[in-house]
Amino acid sequence: MQTISYAEAATPPRYRRQVIALQHEAWPTEDAAARQVDGLTHDPELRPVSVLLVEDGTVLAALDILSRQIAHAGRHFLAGGLSTVVTRSEMRGQGLGRQLVAAAREMMAAGALDLGLFTCDRPLRAFYESAGWQPLPGAVLVGGTRQSPFPSDRPGFDKVTMADFFSAEGRRHRSAFEQARIELYPGEIDRLW
Repeated sequence: MQTISYAEAATPPRYRRQVIALQHEAWPTEDAAARQVDGLTHDPELRPVSVLLVEDGTVLAALDILSRQIAHAGRHFLAGGLSTVVTRSEMRGQGLGRQLVAAAREMMAAGALDLGLFTCDRPLRAFYESAGWQPLPGAVLVGGTRQSPFPSDRPGFDKVTMADFFSAEGRRHRSAFEQARIELYPGEIDRLW
């Protein structure tokens, strides 16, 4: 079993087809299929990187890392987040998703990112904590666009913001992200990562 990564657009077709099938299995909506452009799930401006757990040519689990520059508390940070985390249904409960999420966190920490942050459904908080992520107390991610914001505390959502701070600059300003509305604005395709 190995963890491999590719820019989403450069993922070999044999793996990309499997990833799309896993995403459709996990989120079987017409919207997901309609959002895909040229077989891609994410806005290319977010520099999506697909991280895959593969064994004998089969994708067992997959996720994407999205990243962008954000402005927060009068400073600029390079932020990344997890998106479309999925494990093959017959392989769930074996720790593969946790292994992949932890590997992605390590990749993010070793890269140029100042911090990683994303939202998850409240029941998944312990899962992400077990892979090294920490809840960011009181933080709300504001997705969508400035003209059409999509906040993680909108009615009907039960989200938790998870984070880690990788660079010295990120760690120095961690407290500015707690109890804060963080303007992520990833756009209309990836309304909230």
